Amino acid sequence: MSRIGKRTLIIPEKVNVELNEQKLTVKGPKGELSLNIEKCIKVNIEDSKITVEPVNQLKHTREMHGTTNANIKNMLIGVTEGYTKGLEIVGVGYRFTVKGNTLSVQDGKSHLDNIEIPADITVKQVSNTEIELSGIDKCAIGKFAAEIRDLRKPEPYKGKGIHYVGEHLRRKEGKKASK
Repeated sequence: MSRIGKRTLIIPEKVNVELNEQKLTVKGPKGELSLNIEKCIKVNIEDSKITVEPVNQLKHTREMHGTTNANIKNMLIGVTEGYTKGLEIVGVGYRFTVKGNTLSVQDGKSHLDNIEIPADITVKQVSNTEIELSGIDKCAIGKFAAEIRDLRKPEPYKGKGIHYVGEHLRRKEGKKASK
């Protein structure tokens, strides 16, 4: 049985949680999120506590037990506090530009990469080389940040490319000059 799945989640104040058949809806001050619960998982809402229980002991059920609990916790945090993720770009002439709901990335290619910003995510330009993604859905923010990072992954020799703020990059030593 999953240790994460066993934990009891406490519903914060100003948050409303509803369960209609297999659809869980969480409403809070920052917005509303919903999650489809698999049939092998049972969610109980009592007073201001949420518990997640497996229906059987099949492998898939055990896998989804902790995952469902973690997803519900992420929803509760998202509608109360929200999530942020920072990206920075390293390289000569590399920069981010936010115009309306479009993010332009200049990353050493012959053309600009223009990315449409999803409706539920806000992008704040901290500087020319740094942006901050924020929103209530942790999964959507992580996915969008990964799409941006995939445009130019950091290379191990000079560190040029797009990486997360605070990410440790594994650097390699260049070739030695022969004697």
